[in-house]
Amino acid sequence: MVYVYPAIFQPSGEGCGYAVEVPDLPAYTCGDSLAHALDMAEDAIAMWLVHSEDNGHPIPAPSKSLPHESPQFVNLVKADTDAWRRVNDNRAVRKNLTIPAWLNYQAEAAHVNFSSILQDALKTHLKIAQ
Repeated sequence: MVYVYPAIFQPSGEGCGYAVEVPDLPAYTCGDSLAHALDMAEDAIAMWLVHSEDNGHPIPAPSKSLPHESPQFVNLVKADTDAWRRVNDNRAVRKNLTIPAWLNYQAEAAHVNFSSILQDALKTHLKIAQ
C-alpha cells in the first residue's frame, strides 16, 4: 500500500543536516543531507505503517497542512509498505539449483554450507555490503 504524509523538515547544525518530524505518526528521524533526510523519513514512515498494518492498528489520515515556522519547511513523503516489506523481509526462501555432480561430491566431503556460500556469492555479485 502506498501512503503519503506531510513531514516537517528542520535544518539542524547538531551533526545532522535535517531533523524530520511526521506529526500524524510517532515518526522522527534525521539525515545528513536533504536527500538522506527524505530517505530516512520514507523508511521511518513505512516501518511504522507496516507495524500498524501487521497488527491491525488504525492508520491515521494524513493532515492537509501542518503549521511550521521558518526555517522549517513541509514536504510530502511517500511510503510504500509493500516495497518496504520486500527490502526488509528476512524470511528464508527455498531455491533449487543445479551443479555438476563432481562439485557436489567435493563440497559435501568438505562439509560446505551451500546456503551460506550461495548467499555470500550473491551478495558479492550484486555488490551488497555484508
